[in-house]
Amino acid sequence: MLLLLPASRAGAAEGPVARAADWAAPARPAAGPPRAIGGTSLGCLAGGVALPHDGPGWQAIRVSRNRHWGHPAAIALVEHVAGRAQAAGLPDLWIGDIAQPRGGPLPWGHASHQTGLDVDIWLDLRPKPLVPAGRREELSIPSLVLPDGMAVDPARWTARHAQLIRIAAEAPGVDRLLVNPAIKRRLCADHGGAAWLRRVRPWRGHDSHMHVRLRCPPDSPLCRDIAPPPPGDGCDSTLDWWFTEEAGRPPARPARPGPPPRLPAACTGVLAAPDAPGR
Repeated sequence: MLLLLPASRAGAAEGPVARAADWAAPARPAAGPPRAIGGTSLGCLAGGVALPHDGPGWQAIRVSRNRHWGHPAAIALVEHVAGRAQAAGLPDLWIGDIAQPRGGPLPWGHASHQTGLDVDIWLDLRPKPLVPAGRREELSIPSLVLPDGMAVDPARWTARHAQLIRIAAEAPGVDRLLVNPAIKRRLCADHGGAAWLRRVRPWRGHDSHMHVRLRCPPDSPLCRDIAPPPPGDGCDSTLDWWFTEEAGRPPARPARPGPPPRLPAACTGVLAAPDAPGR
């Protein structure tokens, strides 16, 4: 899942160059208190906490990636959403990537997920028997969107999908929730005007999972939020744009690449810190 969102460069000019290989190497989080540092697409994570491979209402998938580390607020988000979903009669949720043990840029799959405040929750509401985590590596998760991208697949989309998205969008601390534009369009048709729709934003991909982004927690003064979603339910011309020819064009590449991005200065210490004790 690729998410490109603007992140503040405040405090980043003197930090380390964002080399993904450096951040993919540590197998364990940095010792010290939990702190999200920087922004969603240019940051790191100190004192990361592991999401258990399974818990009440959820099962972590593709655990061999070692990307189920997050700020405690992200772990609490999973517990909250899974618990509310379970109480509503929904099956276990597949929980995808959160962050690497120390956050930072990933070598593939995401431009975000760097501060331990992003969580991928799959929109697969089929019954899921509990199996060992090692058997959740290769999964076939169907798209909820028709091949032309203009609408949800009526053979797969149900009101329960909207119910799950609403549970996540209303969870404490959520800044925004990304879904495919066709999913947003269907939510607008069925729930237009609802306050929680403001936090549900359209983005490419996201046809079989939702990306939940948390606001910076109070214990992380070096964390940088992005601008909040604009007022309203988002069911306006800004949504219509996603279905235009312009939206389907690949983004233009700069004629001359700029200097390599740098992480916040505090990330130097995170990468060099000793491993946190325990699992």
